Amino acid sequence: MNEHGSTTVGTALWGRAEQQEFRGRVRGCLLGGAIGDALGAGIEFDSLAAVRAAHGPAGVTGYVPAYGRRGAVTDDTQMTLFTAEGLIRAHVRRDTGAWHPPTDIHGAYLRWAATQRDWGPDERVADAGWLAREEWLYARRAPGNACLSGLADTAMGTPEAPKNPDSKGCGAVMRSAPFGLLVGWEPRQVFRLAADCAVQTHGHPTGRLAAGAFAAVVHGVVRGETLEGAVRGALALLAAHAGHEETTAALLRALDAVRQGPPTAERLESLGEGWVAEEALAMGVYCALVAEDVRHGLLLAVNHGGDSDSTGSICGNILGALHGETVLPPGWVVELEGRSTILELADDFAMELTQGPALHGRDAASAAWLARYPRA
Repeated sequence: MNEHGSTTVGTALWGRAEQQEFRGRVRGCLLGGAIGDALGAGIEFDSLAAVRAAHGPAGVTGYVPAYGRRGAVTDDTQMTLFTAEGLIRAHVRRDTGAWHPPTDIHGAYLRWAATQRDWGPDERVADAGWLAREEWLYARRAPGNACLSGLADTAMGTPEAPKNPDSKGCGAVMRSAPFGLLVGWEPRQVFRLAADCAVQTHGHPTGRLAAGAFAAVVHGVVRGETLEGAVRGALALLAAHAGHEETTAALLRALDAVRQGPPTAERLESLGEGWVAEEALAMGVYCALVAEDVRHGLLLAVNHGGDSDSTGSICGNILGALHGETVLPPGWVVELEGRSTILELADDFAMELTQGPALHGRDAASAAWLARYPRA
């Protein structure tokens, strides 16, 4: 086992009920994050006062138009989907003897970057895979400058030579939930992989470690821990890394805020605005911790004067992973942009992790699967 090794659960250990539960959590995580993203998309750059003036004292209570439609997602969801696709391709490529997941994630992020500059899919790219051919993803939805600049060339940022070493924007955190869905991995490995991939665009220690902590929180709840227990597990992992202080302090403030009284937009804003990594993580975690249900948690997460789509996305990823897809408000699910793509990718992710050897192992190979997730 190398530094990015795993202890992936074998197919024989996955019973039917376990597979169904895991698929529901993967669907919940990706759909929940996309719903939170879409709820915040139309108010991302507005102050709380402006949100209330436009939508009433409660703020938004559902989707509002953004990018020409209701239920539109932003770069948060786009990059999260490519993270999940990159992880699938990493597991598929492992059969070749090549096992370096950050390289596969970087390839996925380069495919995302192409969606931000090209008019549509380039059918001449033989190893693009199916996700990069989804035309609806070819849309600019306020991508972060660090994400664009970090992926402007083919050189991959590494922990030793990170891209944008001074950047701790939330762009690495908001895309990192899929790392937490690697249920067969040890928590420290999930944390490290998310952090190592964050430096491909965000090299500041806080930008990197907040991404690792977020992945660890998702990982904990998917494996059956309480949300508070998962947060405290992430804090323990953080403590082992130099430069953890900002992220640790932000998560501790989120835990303290839970005990300070009923949740309000003002209490949420005491944790920050969400533009930087540790604030976005703390705000999303706080809203998930105090959520009476998914609807309440997501509306709290977006109704503030900051990076509403990112805090909504983080909260939605957590709540969806914690409770599964069936708790998501159906009216929001049905109106969500890209719903069919998100569900297709979620099901593929769950299938790869639970039945991968039957799709591309030594004794079996599905040509259709390898066309969807090329090994190149």
